[in-house]
Formats: sequence, C-alpha cells, structure tokens
Amino acid sequence: MTHIGIILGSTRANSNGEQVAAWVHDVASRRGDAKFELIDLREHDLPHLDEPVAAMFGRYQHEHTKRWSARIAPLDGFVLVTPEYNHATSAALMNALDYLYAEWNNKAAGLVSYGVVGGARAAEQLRLACGALQLADVSQQVTLSLATEFEGYSTFRPGEQSVAALGTMLDQVVAWSAALAPLRAT
Repeated sequence: MTHIGIILGSTRANSNGEQVAAWVHDVASRRGDAKFELIDLREHDLPHLDEPVAAMFGRYQHEHTKRWSARIAPLDGFVLVTPEYNHATSAALMNALDYLYAEWNNKAAGLVSYGVVGGARAAEQLRLACGALQLADVSQQVTLSLATEFEGYSTFRPGEQSVAALGTMLDQVVAWSAALAPLRAT
C-alpha cells in the first residue's frame, strides 16, 4: 500500500499548523487507498544543517541525520503543511528538506499552506525546492487564509472549498506516488 507522510512544517509552540496538519491527517486517514502518518518536525532533532558533506552524496555523519533519513526513505509521498513567514516557508521545513536528497527523489508531494494570503508564496518557494530534490509536486494546492479559514486568526475552520481542494490534492498525491514507484525501484 502507498505510504504518505504528512509533514508539519512549523515548530512554533501553539502554531496554527498543528490544527491544519491534524485536519489533513484526519481527512486522509479516512481514505482506503493509502496509509497516512503525521510527522511533526518538533519530534526530530534537526539542528541547523550541520552535515559536513552535501546531502546529494548520502554520506551522513550525524545520528540525527541518519534517523531522519530512516524516517523519510520508506515513504512513497508527502503532504507538506507549511506556514508562510515573511513571504517564505518556515526555516524548519527548509532545513528538514535540505538534510536529505535521495530520500526525496521520485516521490510525490502535495502542498497545504496557510497565512495572510493563504501561504501561497511559501508554497511557491517549496515548489522550487521540490524540483531541485526530484520531488514531484502535484498541481492541486490547498491555501488557507488566516482571515477566512481561522476564526479570530487562531481557530481553524476549513471552508467547503478547502475540503474539496484537499480531497483532490490527496487523490493526486496518491496517484503520483504510485505512478513513480517504478522509478524508486531502480
């Protein structure tokens, strides 16, 4: 069965991302076409990138990197849940992506972003990083505006359009993850 990781890309205490990632996981877990699991970056000891050799060479020296590699490598695809901070994704999520290379290759990724303008600029930045990592980002995106999807800018209340967009995005991530399986096998 296809195995998808939902990565919570914010490490801030009481982040809106916790609610968003829990919602994505809840909706995804009701599906029967893949196995979904939540990956909270706060549970991984990833200091600012400290490997002495570039990730593309796969010669990891630190135990935290080896653990992160072992966590990501077996997955077939991802949903990246990102906040938008200063027109960009979170430093924690970029750092987590930068630690690895081959573990991301030939897998699919869907983007769920949130922020003042729905996190659209953070998602665009992530699309560039996905391309460099040979991580195939699907076209459907879920953008959640703090003004319309969060009561008082803090309590998450997804609208019907967001629920529909999430379903479509998950369909695409599962399909692309399965379609890319032969490339991962080589």
